[in-house]
Amino acid sequence: MPTFAPSIVHNFLAGPYIDRRAESREAPDWQQAALADPDTLFLLARGTAHPIAGEGAADGEGADSGADGQPRVAFVGRDHPLVQAAPRESLVLLGWFQRARCVLVQLGDDAPPPSGARYEELRPLAAMLDGEQAGLLAYARALTYWQHRHRHCGVCGARCEPQRAGHVMRCRDPGCATDFFPRIDPAIIVLVTDGERALLGRQASWPTGRFSTVAGFVEPGESLEDAVVREVLEETGVAVQGSRYHSSQPWPFPSSLMLGFTATAAPGAPVIPSTELEEARWFTRESIAAGEVMLPPATSISHRLIAEWFDAAWPKTLGEVTAGRPWGWRKR
Repeated sequence: MPTFAPSIVHNFLAGPYIDRRAESREAPDWQQAALADPDTLFLLARGTAHPIAGEGAADGEGADSGADGQPRVAFVGRDHPLVQAAPRESLVLLGWFQRARCVLVQLGDDAPPPSGARYEELRPLAAMLDGEQAGLLAYARALTYWQHRHRHCGVCGARCEPQRAGHVMRCRDPGCATDFFPRIDPAIIVLVTDGERALLGRQASWPTGRFSTVAGFVEPGESLEDAVVREVLEETGVAVQGSRYHSSQPWPFPSSLMLGFTATAAPGAPVIPSTELEEARWFTRESIAAGEVMLPPATSISHRLIAEWFDAAWPKTLGEVTAGRPWGWRKR
């Protein structure tokens, strides 16, 4: 009998939005091939900002905006002056996006946007973008941030230059020639429950009333499971009895990979917030449904962890009960 793989529900900024074709990075003539292909999409970057069209921006040459005004990435073609003038080492092969070759072009701080577009950062814009385009910008942002911070060798201090279509930074000193690969910082994010309640905390810098799940970076020599236990205990004083991996989410602000977990604690466990949190406490489904807490954005893995726990024992989904609330669920 045929077997079927279980369906995968990807978190926002993740999923098969691009065909990376890593083997293409080895081709010595990949830049020439990209520039010779009239279908190649060129994604401009000024620092970690990208050109966006739509939502009030006038349509213009190279601006990919729809009639509904929804913001969209303003890709440009090979003949655009910014592409033609860009140093070849500023190009990065991202892969094939919507079946077209896609190349990142890193520009100077004074580069103008394409006509009808403006440069914007991903984080405040992400929830308004098409999911595939948001994922592409997250990928591009992570590579740009990493390259910018690895312009010099961490071993000998010499300049580094991009290799493998921009996915490796190599020391130019032939006596060193150390390769550096994109940095990703693993961080756990965990929803702790005691069955009927969820443990949420808030930082002082967040909007008033906003709470979220416990999160923290994995330390050297530490497993993910150990990081879950340590972070929850350090931040809330609650001892975790067991944990289970849930899913992950790339979070390039600046270079994290959020590794989601669910965990259990003893019923009635007291909460003792650390200095990292302004407040931490248990919330029932009733209190969440009543609007006593402002939840994290619906695009975050934190929201998904809370939503799946809430939906398991409530007559309406979290999306239904939080519709229209600030930082609540947003249907896409």
